[in-house]
Amino acid sequence: MNQRALQAAPSSEDIAQHLQKQRTDWLAEGPVSAAVRKDRLRRCVELLKKNSDAICNVISDDFGGRHPVSTMMMDIQAPIEALKYAIQHVDEWMKPQRRAGLFPFNLFGARAELRFQPKGVVGIAGTWNGPLFMIFAPLAGVFAAGNRVMAKPSDLSPQTSEWLANAVPEFFDPLEFSVVTGGVEVARSFTQQAFDHLVFTGSTGVAKQVMRDAAQNLVPLTLELGGKSPTIVGRSADMDLVVEKIAMARVQNGGQICVMPDTVYLPHEKVEEFTSRFRKVWTELFPATTGNADITAVANARHLARIQAKIEEARAAGARVEVLGEVNPQANDRRWPLHLVIDAPKDSLIAREEIFGPAMSLVSYVDIQDVIDQINAQDRPLALYYFGRDEEEQEHVLGNTLSGGVCVNDVMLHVGLTDVPFGGVGASGMGVYNGPEGFAEFSHLRGVYHAGWWDPRRKLGLLPPYTQKLKKMMQSSIDRA
Repeated sequence: MNQRALQAAPSSEDIAQHLQKQRTDWLAEGPVSAAVRKDRLRRCVELLKKNSDAICNVISDDFGGRHPVSTMMMDIQAPIEALKYAIQHVDEWMKPQRRAGLFPFNLFGARAELRFQPKGVVGIAGTWNGPLFMIFAPLAGVFAAGNRVMAKPSDLSPQTSEWLANAVPEFFDPLEFSVVTGGVEVARSFTQQAFDHLVFTGSTGVAKQVMRDAAQNLVPLTLELGGKSPTIVGRSADMDLVVEKIAMARVQNGGQICVMPDTVYLPHEKVEEFTSRFRKVWTELFPATTGNADITAVANARHLARIQAKIEEARAAGARVEVLGEVNPQANDRRWPLHLVIDAPKDSLIAREEIFGPAMSLVSYVDIQDVIDQINAQDRPLALYYFGRDEEEQEHVLGNTLSGGVCVNDVMLHVGLTDVPFGGVGASGMGVYNGPEGFAEFSHLRGVYHAGWWDPRRKLGLLPPYTQKLKKMMQSSIDRA
């Protein structure tokens, strides 16, 4: 078993020195074979499989209560699927691709190809709501591409972070994969390092600082952020399906997922029907709130206070609030009932900011074009959901909005598509992971030109001294373009 590369709360200099050691070892390794890449990916799978009980325990401790089933689905099974998919496909992803040649040189044997080469050492800065998923899901592409990795789990999941830092050395040499732990200052030191690529998952506000940090060393970035994830319910939608699908999503992680349905747009005549049906389904799933192990607690008191403040501001401004369960202010487990906030003013915090917890905004509409206009007036969301059987309306919604990903007549399942890239756009992020596009994200796409057996330029008179005849020939070629 290896020793931890870095002790808790290392200095910026310690992080930089270890980064340089990893880069030096990566350079000495030379081309990274498919066998080595698959071995690293398999070891990630084994790490997660072998430690499933410990993972469930430490994540629950950090949350103040999270059911093992939730952790198994989100932080063990989901990243394992991404890692296994990369193992299955890394051989084909690595193959150079033949590309179109350059006329007239291709007539004489010249050819072009695209090669996928490792970038070097990739930094992954994770977040607290899926503390292992947000490390190992992008890691599938990072290792498949032949890179080394340094990971910084969230300071808001300290027990999980410390467990990971101690578990990784059992499976990896510290020059392959190392974990950095510590608070906000360590996180800032981490994102200021001269990585060959940096992945950050978190809030848009923090991402702006990460971009400034990365800019100092011109580090390329993959940013996975969030947004309001609007859910549009068309008049042709099956309301039973709508309620079931949204409820199935909202039970996950106490609403603390970056692609969680945040705002549901409903035809004005359907609001009461949705609210009534949703309450019935929800209370069947959760007949009690306080002490209910099936409910994931809000991660900490600060986040709970933030959500409560948004709800109360909307209520004070005239929004109707439906509480789906009891509220026990004396409870210390931070398990809170889902709140439906109906028609909050557009300038309220709950209408403008991502909720990220046990509350959901309902907005009534008359004309679906008004919904599209509202969505387009806000930051680009990480996900958008549409329910309805009207294909013309569906295509109108998809063609006139922009989001990181989409589900039609479902929510959130697009994140589990291992062959489809996952990522945001604009304020919800940049870059992707998953599938061949994720592999390409963490590779340098290197164009290679192979000269042919003869160069025609001298014979064609393309070298100085340039003649008037050549100029006319070039102009004729331009005119025919």
